[in-house]
Parts: sequence; structure tokens; C-alpha cells
Amino acid sequence: MITDCNPGHAFMHPWFWSSFLGWTVAQLIKMLSNAVKTKTFDFEYLVSTGGMPSAHSAMATGLATAIGLTEGFGTPVAMLGIGWAAITIFDAATVRKAAGDQAKVLNQIVKELKESLKFDPQHLKELLGHTQLEVLAGFITGMVTAIIVCGLWR
Repeated sequence: MITDCNPGHAFMHPWFWSSFLGWTVAQLIKMLSNAVKTKTFDFEYLVSTGGMPSAHSAMATGLATAIGLTEGFGTPVAMLGIGWAAITIFDAATVRKAAGDQAKVLNQIVKELKESLKFDPQHLKELLGHTQLEVLAGFITGMVTAIIVCGLWR
């Protein structure tokens, strides 16, 4: 456990690497699966929201799993990690998904207004949240990543 306040120590801990690599692996999976479909690499997928798997879920689950594996799942810090992961996953699957659904409706309204009134507003990003399957895939990605990182750390 990190016992001092040196910020550089965070990079020397499996908690950081489990969450960071969980997010990174999820984003790489998105980029590679898109590359297979389109036959081209779009590096914007490395920082995109939405899609399969959920990088938010992977990052949060990676952190919570790493904390549980190193400190014990019954510890207060593990409960904090699990709580944070639950909120992040819930947000990805509900609030952000609803915002994406609303963006689709607004974009359709704007398209109709644009055609009839020669109105040209900005197109809203529709892929914000995740389906339950995308969240589950992110959860599994984060958990597996943390198990590997913590296993190699020892």
C-alpha cells in the first residue's frame, strides 16, 4: 500500500496499472474491431466514448478488482473501489445511454428542420453510453486485466 504522498508512487502500483490498462485494452479492442470492419485504422477510437467494450466499466472494474486482490475485498478501500465502479458502470449503462438516445431524437428533429428551414446546427454525438452487453464486456475486460496485472506484480 502507498503510505506517502509522493505522486510518482501511483505509477508504481498495480491499482494504477490495472485501471489504466483496463481502459487501454478496451479502447484498443474498439479500434481493432473497427479496423477489421472498415479495413482502416481510426485512432480516434482510442479516446472515443460508447462502443464495445465499455472502457469506463473496464477501468473502474480493473481498479476495484486490483484493490480487492491486493488489500482484500472486505476492506474499506475495496468497498470504496467497488462503490465507485458500480456508480461508473450504472452511469455508462443508463444516464449516458439515455443521453445518446436523446441525441438521436434531437438529430432527427434537426435534420427535418434543416431540410425545411435551411437551418444548419451542429450534429450531436449519439454514441455516448453502452448497452448491457458492452458494459458486461468492459467489466470482464477490467477484471481479467487486473488479475493479470496483480498476478505479474507479485
